[in-house]
Amino acid sequence: MACFATKQPLLLSLLLAIGFFVVAASAGSFYESFDITWGNGRANIFENGQLLTCTLDKISGSGFQSKKEYLFGKIDMKLKLVKGNSAGTVTAYYLSSKGATWDEIDFEFLGNLTGQPYTIHTNVFTGGKGDREMQFHLWFDPTADFHTYTVHWNPLNIIFLVDGIPIRVFKNYEKYGVPYPKNQPMQIYSSLWEADDWATQGGRVKIDWSNAPFSASYRDFNDQSSCSRTSNLTWVTCDPNNNSWMWTSLSDRQYGQMKWVQDDYMIYNYCTDYKRFPQGLPKECTKLE
Repeated sequence: MACFATKQPLLLSLLLAIGFFVVAASAGSFYESFDITWGNGRANIFENGQLLTCTLDKISGSGFQSKKEYLFGKIDMKLKLVKGNSAGTVTAYYLSSKGATWDEIDFEFLGNLTGQPYTIHTNVFTGGKGDREMQFHLWFDPTADFHTYTVHWNPLNIIFLVDGIPIRVFKNYEKYGVPYPKNQPMQIYSSLWEADDWATQGGRVKIDWSNAPFSASYRDFNDQSSCSRTSNLTWVTCDPNNNSWMWTSLSDRQYGQMKWVQDDYMIYNYCTDYKRFPQGLPKECTKLE
């Protein structure tokens, strides 16, 4: 790993091109961090801002978004997913920019029949193009308690973590012609919604509305390790000497953890789908460094 003397110009070239980001200094209160944006009362904040819930019934789902925009960050959220027969429901938790050529980093939790495992669907979009899906089952019941889902996004890589265990990494391979999200600020979004045309077993299993309303819960949001903005008027850049998360990549131990997850719990990997890419796998799939 290069020294900070090498890293600082890279960071400044990335951030000064945008020029308006401030180090986040808050964590916790949903009142301070998020706006409920849709659902007509189906999303609510409780416990003095420490708990947020989204619900879905036959009329509507619900959702919320962050008040800040982010350009890089290590962002944690604890979720407890829809319990019981959650088939046909999707709890989405993701970062996204705006516009026709948006960037996006996705966690989506696809419900299933009672007793069957949830599917975690992950994806990375750059310039409005995704098609980088990886899907996993979990090694625990995500409906029984809260678990931490983390996006760690920096100039080197995007790391998806569950309870601190990496399940996927998307590296910055711009030098090989692979676009990487680094210039467009993103907001955090989450929602609980109906997707029974595709979410569970390819849409073969539909929502059982007799189980409604469905509910997902959120706690312990933490964006302290991030660069963000809340206003178009006041900005400062992040300090690379004090923000080590800016240059974090996986350790050997974490690579071992990710291998365990991918060997035992991965159920789909676009990088091994030769039928989908008969002309050759995407460039990022063939790099070994």
